[in-house]
Amino acid sequence: MSAKNRPSAAADFIAGNLSGMAQVIVGQPIDTIKVRLQLDHGRFKGAIDCAIQTIKNEGFFALYKGMASPLVGIGAVNALLFAAYSQFKNLLEARSGQTLTIGQIALAGAGAGAVNSVLASPVELLKVRLQAQYGSEGRIFRGPIDCARHLIQQDGLAHGLFRGTYATLLREIPAYAGFYSGFEFTKRFLTCDQRDPATISQLMLSGSAGGMAYWLSSYPFDVVKSVVQNQETPPRGLYMTKVMQKIVANNGVVGLFRGLTPAVLRSIPAAGATFTTYELTMRLFESM
Repeated sequence: MSAKNRPSAAADFIAGNLSGMAQVIVGQPIDTIKVRLQLDHGRFKGAIDCAIQTIKNEGFFALYKGMASPLVGIGAVNALLFAAYSQFKNLLEARSGQTLTIGQIALAGAGAGAVNSVLASPVELLKVRLQAQYGSEGRIFRGPIDCARHLIQQDGLAHGLFRGTYATLLREIPAYAGFYSGFEFTKRFLTCDQRDPATISQLMLSGSAGGMAYWLSSYPFDVVKSVVQNQETPPRGLYMTKVMQKIVANNGVVGLFRGLTPAVLRSIPAAGATFTTYELTMRLFESM
């Protein structure tokens, strides 16, 4: 690609924002089911039962609880993520001077995930707290701003709004290593090592593969993140092992994978939409 046609950082930012919004709109209902299953203590028999009970007791739009926070915030999160990924890729390409291997793609993804965790953690905290509210009984928060205000007043910025950042960091590093390497491996396979630009269907398939790899490489960390972000008192210290042990003691090893099925199912359309929107937007900027 010539320097003239190389997309700018602004193009990365816009494409990241649009891809993030596409991800939320497509995936939010199943994400709500996933989070509720992660925090469940015997209320639901499984994903289908969770969906039925949620719609029956709270209405269909309860599946979109907590959507405002990621819809606004995920644009910035994805913009940071894709920009960081591009920078890490550029650094690795400058060192190797050739097309990156899948292992190098995974390394760039891991670095982008680490950077992304700082912004992703508060956005997901607000989403989780709103998704965990059942019906109108015991409701505490009217929306993400009310939730953020309450958490900061009660526990301060670090233990309030940024609660769960450590768990988010530990999730994002392997998750985005899997996300980007899964996408790139599948795209290269489908396009015969990128001899031709990927079609929309190939981008959707590649994105879906990346989304599934995201969850399969990191899911127990996500369960811990949801638990600590929803509990009343903020966790202290390096809590990951302690929380995992508690989950296993109460629910067995299966407790670390509760909600995995809807998470993987959600990732198929959501990640497909994310990568397709990003790639097509960047192609548009390249053609300008």
